[in-house]
Amino acid sequence: MSTDEFEYRPIAPDPADPRIQAALTELRELILRRFPTATFTVYRGEDPGGIYLTPIVDVEDLDEVAEVFTDRLLDIQIEEGLPVYVVPDLPLERALAQMRERAGRLPHALLPTT
Repeated sequence: MSTDEFEYRPIAPDPADPRIQAALTELRELILRRFPTATFTVYRGEDPGGIYLTPIVDVEDLDEVAEVFTDRLLDIQIEEGLPVYVVPDLPLERALAQMRERAGRLPHALLPTT
């Protein structure tokens, strides 16, 4: 293989890997700067295999959260080859409220009957 060719060597999704820990810390800090009340969970996922960071943020639209970290996350995944993913989520109360609101907009014929 010539030096001009790119060779991809996947990194194992080890949550103890200091590079992954540094990436998770950096992503948390980016999100907390914009959303200081965010909380986080971290877990090992399988589709695709990697370490997942879930910021839980009380916002109207989760795209607002994604805008904060997407560019850096792509660098982490592509340039650094780290299997790190971010999946923002809403607090349970907000998610339930949005579901109730959507259900209220459904035509009566589409609502479930008991």
